[in-house]
Amino acid sequence: MKRREFIRLLGGAAAWPLAARAQQPAMPIVGFVNGRSAEGSVRQAAAFRKGLNETGYVEGQNVTVEYHWLEGQYNRLPSLMDELVRRRVAVIATPGSNPASLAAKTATATVPIVFGVGEDPVKLGLVASLARPGGNATGINFFGHEVATKRLGLLHELVPKAVRIAVLVNPANAPSAEAALRAIPDAARAIGLQTQFLKASTSEEIEAAFATLLRDRADALFVAGDGFFVSRRVQLATLTARHAIPAIYSVREYVEAGGLMSYGADDLERFRQAGIYTGQILKGAKPADLPVMQSTKFEFVINLVTARALGFEVPNSIQLLADQVIE
Repeated sequence: MKRREFIRLLGGAAAWPLAARAQQPAMPIVGFVNGRSAEGSVRQAAAFRKGLNETGYVEGQNVTVEYHWLEGQYNRLPSLMDELVRRRVAVIATPGSNPASLAAKTATATVPIVFGVGEDPVKLGLVASLARPGGNATGINFFGHEVATKRLGLLHELVPKAVRIAVLVNPANAPSAEAALRAIPDAARAIGLQTQFLKASTSEEIEAAFATLLRDRADALFVAGDGFFVSRRVQLATLTARHAIPAIYSVREYVEAGGLMSYGADDLERFRQAGIYTGQILKGAKPADLPVMQSTKFEFVINLVTARALGFEVPNSIQLLADQVIE
């Protein structure tokens, strides 16, 4: 074979894999957006990937997941959602974040959205109905209103002598804050409690809220569900321990960080279900045809070490209700 022909054949062979790769479709991209921090959400991200795996999608093999952890900086949402829509990601997943879910819905009526919200998604304007979402969004409702009432009752059971309850909300997370403002006062009055609302959207404002709480001599603290607060769980646990304030939270991460107790929908199950719906949409399912799921698993976690440090004896009746007791 002549040298010139050999070189031509060799060059053609080298080009074949490149041509084959160029013909392969690019992996779909999922834009995952949450209000928490990456450091505090390792298990949640793993649960989301588990749901994807159950539908046949493996991150890095046949799907790319881009994680956007806001750490409470909800003002980033409009530009972030516009960018995801402009890039035509396959799905926008917003499990566990009311602000992100609403921002996604505002940004697009075409890109599929898989949300996780604590409030009624119909009232929020995300779907037409739970059974028939009817648009480009579907997901999970984890009953923020009902759970908040139950959470307040558990706090009252542990601290029956409490009269004034401070309620910490994040005004930057308007849906969650407004829901707490609606639900908590009525629930508190029903069991003879007074409520005082405190607002915080930054670490400094959390410190200021505690100064107000101490000045006004609140007997206990109720922390509303919010991704930013979860990312500041160590700060909250430290402040409540330092000032001997019994507090109840929305998810177990607070209790594992030294908080007293938590009650809420099973966080990991919620993220797994969001992963499943995301995978189904990647396979061709339409959000309009996927009914909104509702949380059925809830968990109550108590930290007995913290309780003892605060001077509380947790009755057996309450311990028996707990899904996990940290000792």
